Amino acid sequence: MPHITTLPLIAPELLPQHLAVIMDGNGRWATQKGLPRTEGHKAGVASARLVVEECQRLGIGFLTLYTFSQENWKRPKSEVAFLFDLLVDFITRELPVLEKRGVRLAVLGHFAELPFTTRKVLQHAMERTAHGTAMTLNLALNYSGRQEIVDACTAYHAAHGSMKGLTPETLANYLYTAGQPDPDMVLRTSGELRLSNFLPYQSAYSELYFTETLWPDFTPAHLHEALGAFAHRQRRFGGLAEQGKH
Repeated sequence: MPHITTLPLIAPELLPQHLAVIMDGNGRWATQKGLPRTEGHKAGVASARLVVEECQRLGIGFLTLYTFSQENWKRPKSEVAFLFDLLVDFITRELPVLEKRGVRLAVLGHFAELPFTTRKVLQHAMERTAHGTAMTLNLALNYSGRQEIVDACTAYHAAHGSMKGLTPETLANYLYTAGQPDPDMVLRTSGELRLSNFLPYQSAYSELYFTETLWPDFTPAHLHEALGAFAHRQRRFGGLAEQGKH
């Protein structure tokens, strides 16, 4: 059994301020168990709920979950419909909890292209949680990292009439995550070793953590293990090491 780092062993200042997660492996988890893919997605929602709760308890200020990419529209229509129904059910049931705990919900991606019911439920939830200060929960929905950069450039041009004066810092003000810190850590489950078009601009200096664990099997104990690994890394920004990492 690997040693699982627990909260008392991690100083709060060594935890990521912003954690981004690629929740991968639902389908493979179901296939391995001889179950329909829908059962894998259901189990994945249960894991997401636990991770959100644990991150909020630990004091992680920003959590971004890669929920549905623009490429995911290529999946069978029945599976896509099921995913959005599952999301609507999750948000509806968890909204009182998010509101009570001070969690602000935000959506990163092309919101207008989501199904009508999904948009209505998400809009209601974002309005209800708008004043939450304990944590911001970003759901990357209908998201494409490359498209986000294009959208940011388009928005900058619309605001300034040209691209003159554009810098990496000013462009960041037009990203979906404007006003939020870049993710300190990007975590991906299921053993895949790529970012899959997830926050490419924001993750330029993020610490990357990959685990073989499939998302439905990912527990708070696995989260603590990942956070323990992060706490012992020495972060470098363009060759300069950040102080405080071991």
